[in-house]
Amino acid sequence: MQLSLQTFPQLLQRMSAAVQSSAGRLFDLSVGSVLRALLEANASIALWMQWLIMQTLSVTRAATSAGTDLDSWMADFALSRKPSTVATGLVTFTRLSTERQALIPVGSLVKSNVGDLIFAVATDSNNPAWSAATNSYVISAGIATVTVPVAAQQFGASGNVVPGAISVIATPLPGIDFVSNTSALAGGTDPETDQRFRARFQDYINSRSRATPSAISYAVSSLQQSSRFKLLENTDQNGAWAPGQFLLIVDDGSGHPTSTFLTQAYTAVDAVRPIGAKFAIIGPDIVYVNITLTLATGSTALDQATAASIIASVTSYVEQLPIGATLAVSRIIECAYHAGHFRQNIAGVSINNAISDLACSPHGVFKTQSVVVH
Repeated sequence: MQLSLQTFPQLLQRMSAAVQSSAGRLFDLSVGSVLRALLEANASIALWMQWLIMQTLSVTRAATSAGTDLDSWMADFALSRKPSTVATGLVTFTRLSTERQALIPVGSLVKSNVGDLIFAVATDSNNPAWSAATNSYVISAGIATVTVPVAAQQFGASGNVVPGAISVIATPLPGIDFVSNTSALAGGTDPETDQRFRARFQDYINSRSRATPSAISYAVSSLQQSSRFKLLENTDQNGAWAPGQFLLIVDDGSGHPTSTFLTQAYTAVDAVRPIGAKFAIIGPDIVYVNITLTLATGSTALDQATAASIIASVTSYVEQLPIGATLAVSRIIECAYHAGHFRQNIAGVSINNAISDLACSPHGVFKTQSVVVH
């Protein structure tokens, strides 16, 4: 519905015209007159009521609702916004003296060197240094380093820090001197945006009572925000032609989906699959990449903040590519130029020591091992 909205001057003009046309003589409607003041007061109330009408209309449709209003609208359909998640990854603790045993308790805090982001040591019972008796990781005598998992203490994408960003030990750890992360942390996401929430609602409506690719896509995409997938029809688990079967490659955003995530994906897809159809769900193949950006001769050296911004931008592009995508040199250059105030000329880009685009298999996803700018 297209409303005929009016501005304050328009409301005042129409009220003045209505009063004057109904009177037998001219009225004083100059600025400061009593009648004009009454008309201006009425125009203000009409403008406020017009705003209330617009607010009411905006929250009656998902297309115009926002924030908590959109959440309450979607709740009528038993849909909820996907929440933010925390970033996780690995850090390495190092010590100078290795004469005695040292402990790193679960919950020990480390911080980033920029932004004061806090990360806590998490439990990993499969880590060779793990000790259930002490609820900590043990660095035995004669060993200088240990690598343990950490999780961000704040939700959101801000926890997805680049390699080398974590360097401060916030909890006193006797015998431990340094901490660093050799790889980027990943998995942190902000709450689902209104735009993505609306798009998912459309998929939800379109997938009701239909065993279609959109129904399967909705089932997998609803597991968590960072999930990505690729659906291959008439394909078995080995990628061979198999009529009546389909293969789903799923990833939780880490490149190494857990067995729990794969089970959740299987259960979700099984609820909407066509009757009689067979399917398989597998994790992706990891394709590790090392990227080097070379500045043109004569370009000024990069400061640390600009280099970190470029590395973060390129890493984000690489690791958000869909399954089976192609890593393009031109897009890497584009990401670099869009990072902050970077104005130096890039003479070349290499991916795994090659200067051409890199394509992965239909089952593959890219993960960065290093991004170097020199």
